[in-house]
Amino acid sequence: MRDLTVAFDLDGTLVETAPDLIAATNHVLASADLAPVAPELIRPAISFGAAAMITTGFKHYGRQLSADETRAYFEQFIAYYTANIAATSHAYPGLETSLDTLAARGARLAVCTNKQASLSEQLLGDLRLRSRFAALAGRDTFPVCKPHPDHLLGAIRMAGGDPKRAIMVGDSKTDIDTAKAAGIPVVAVTFGYTDVHVRELAPDAIIEHYDELIPAIERLIGG
Repeated sequence: MRDLTVAFDLDGTLVETAPDLIAATNHVLASADLAPVAPELIRPAISFGAAAMITTGFKHYGRQLSADETRAYFEQFIAYYTANIAATSHAYPGLETSLDTLAARGARLAVCTNKQASLSEQLLGDLRLRSRFAALAGRDTFPVCKPHPDHLLGAIRMAGGDPKRAIMVGDSKTDIDTAKAAGIPVVAVTFGYTDVHVRELAPDAIIEHYDELIPAIERLIGG
């Protein structure tokens, strides 16, 4: 795996962030005198960002937000989330062992996420994961973000890698579409945030636990 670059999505791929994101959504709803919504309502919207989570919550109560309302609630969401970003968020089981194995075999590691770069840095720093990655490309790192292929290609190059020898790991249609557009093989995890099972999105490989990542990558790169 020497000189291979493995680029990971963040939310729902590296880290289970749903509880803290859902808490931020329910905080916004509470400010509008609305009761908390069930996690399963918000979870599929996570891969589409904070605005999608907010609008999903309000739609549950039959409320359609204006652009100005959405912007105001978004700012409220971000303020709360920033202050509570790692209250319960944690790395998925087996992740750190897989990262250790990849690094030991000479792979470069990168993060390619549609989360704001500053929030991504804060989260991974709080979880003591940031130092494992040679590069982090967030939503605002480049002029484009996923599903535009240049976001992934840029993250790989930031890590000092070659897109011709790279793998993407993600949990959603956005990740899979990005990798396909970039011409890069993609491994999909089943434990993330998506409204359809990843098998319907035709990734190159599917894993249910990080214990399966190394063998999946070996199959894709030919050992």
